[in-house]
Amino acid sequence: MFLRKPFRYTFFNATLYLIAINVIIFLLGSLGLRFYIKNAVFDLQSLLSANYFVIKVFKFYWQPFTYMFVHSNMTHLIFNMIGLLCFGYGVEKAIGSKEFLLFYLFCGTMDGIISILIYANTGYQHVWLMGASGAIYAVLFAYAVIFPRNKIFIWGIIPVPAPLLVLGYGVIEFLSQFNLRAGDNVAHLTHLAGFALAWLYLFVRMGVHPVRIWKDTYFR
Repeated sequence: MFLRKPFRYTFFNATLYLIAINVIIFLLGSLGLRFYIKNAVFDLQSLLSANYFVIKVFKFYWQPFTYMFVHSNMTHLIFNMIGLLCFGYGVEKAIGSKEFLLFYLFCGTMDGIISILIYANTGYQHVWLMGASGAIYAVLFAYAVIFPRNKIFIWGIIPVPAPLLVLGYGVIEFLSQFNLRAGDNVAHLTHLAGFALAWLYLFVRMGVHPVRIWKDTYFR
């Protein structure tokens, strides 16, 4: 099956390249660059992050891809890059850099498309989608499938099995959707889509059954 044709295993630290791209774009954005397009002015953040109206009016069809490399502030960037480094390196090492890049970019891009379509039909057309969170949630899901017995230390103290952490995050993000405050810029739908897309990718592309792996690991 073409969809399951594997890449030849190679490892070239794609995780670090992704982090570098995110950092470079953040630094360029801090320079205050301005772009004049169709009688409108855009800074780098509004040019690359995703917004339904901007995509519709200005035809910026690249935004559902580029949004994942844009961050609103230093804290947003640092936390996302720590997550990418902690979980991405292990996943990349396990499946190879080419597969990891395809997985990361597929989940991130589809996250963007799905989120914009949902926002467009739920009254959140004004929302600006930015950040690597959706793709990183997908990486976290993959990490929990590949390393189901690994424990992640919350606040560096509380050990939580990776699959249980995924379940916990999923419940939190689902419940958060029902308490979305005006101005809340946390894209809960994007995070949930990240989990769903990771499950789909692992099942279709790699023939992996996440639930079966977790069941076999903890309930045999």
